[in-house]
Amino acid sequence: MKYPVAPFHIAIPVHNLEECRAFYRDVLDCPEGRSSDHWVDFNLFGHQLVIHYKEKTTNEDLYTNAVDGKNVPVPHYGVVLPWETFQTFSEELKQKGVKFVIEPYVRFKGERGEQATMFFLDPAGNALEFKAFKDIDQLFAK
Repeated sequence: MKYPVAPFHIAIPVHNLEECRAFYRDVLDCPEGRSSDHWVDFNLFGHQLVIHYKEKTTNEDLYTNAVDGKNVPVPHYGVVLPWETFQTFSEELKQKGVKFVIEPYVRFKGERGEQATMFFLDPAGNALEFKAFKDIDQLFAK
């Protein structure tokens, strides 16, 4: 079944609202929307991301799954970008000194489902993945 692409909404916990606000606004260049003293809305490539203040807990371990010999953080979220946007965005992140959990690279090169991907963390330790497909029709290819 095909669905029209619609903006998603995701809310994530952060233990330092101002540090994360600066990261999403200044590093990822997300326009800021509504806010209060406990949450901030952002436009993340046309999607609604909300950071909510939550006191840091003692169990903030990063869980991973092995994929392509790399430790992929779980859970994670992100956006599928157009190929050219991914290339530009990943270069901008490098120039801004973002430390990658998994550096930008291409998976399944020359195969079905070929995609560029990268992983990094926000200041609260939330894992983000951005990816791109040369052929967007391969997004759900088996």
